[in-house]
Amino acid sequence: MGLISLVIVIATVGVNNVVEADTNSPPGSTDDPIVTKSYVDRKIAEATGVGPVGGGAGAGESSKLQVVTVPLGKKIVVQDGGELIVRSGKAVAYSTDANGLSDMTDGLDIAPGKPVGTNHLILFPRGGRGVQADPKQKFGLIVLVRGNYQIQ
Repeated sequence: MGLISLVIVIATVGVNNVVEADTNSPPGSTDDPIVTKSYVDRKIAEATGVGPVGGGAGAGESSKLQVVTVPLGKKIVVQDGGELIVRSGKAVAYSTDANGLSDMTDGLDIAPGKPVGTNHLILFPRGGRGVQADPKQKFGLIVLVRGNYQIQ
């Protein structure tokens, strides 16, 4: 009985010391820093060797928006599941078949050869589709692209 009582006393004193240590430091101090979720995710990824947890388009550069300049006379063809936003210039839809592009901003289908609105989010459910600069303008396009693409 004496040994069990001693273990209980030591455990109780240890728990009290831990609780007191946590309450003595104000949040945000050097003893109890406030950290961001991204910092914690990065540290967990470093410790486990596994990439950060969360949703998104996938790992790698394809999940980031890239600024791309499309020269006049060329077109940008976006792969399956890619996204594009025309930032400057007048763009027209391009497709190898009769199907168009999905304008997520207006909720419309843009037929090949029709204008693509500036600052509209365009989804490419299938590859082989893209945008090109309107041949009536003097300059190319500047677009934001998420996903794999080719300039042709």
